Amino acid sequence: MDVTIYHNPRCSKSRATLRLLQERGIAPAIVEYLKTPPDAATLGGLLDRLGLEPREAMRRKEAPYRENGLDEPGLGRDALIAAMVADPILIERPIVVAGDKAAIGRPPEAVLDIL
Repeated sequence: MDVTIYHNPRCSKSRATLRLLQERGIAPAIVEYLKTPPDAATLGGLLDRLGLEPREAMRRKEAPYRENGLDEPGLGRDALIAAMVADPILIERPIVVAGDKAAIGRPPEAVLDIL
């Protein structure tokens, strides 16, 4: 099975999740999403696999969330996804994709359910 991790090497949870996969003999494709953010279609697909709406997969304590008024209830899915693409620091991490399933590694063990 192909496994991909949307990874931030500076994040302890992301590093722990990657290590957990590797300890289980999984060599995932690693996407450093801050360097190469997913486009809107890819991010929309990730959210669908996660079963989450954009705000549920956003880091709401990050400055761009406040600065861009992303707590505005009238903002729709497309606007929120566009904000996440423009400021990928807003994307909750790490996201692991295995086949047609995805999970956020918070805690890292949460990804084991999709493997």
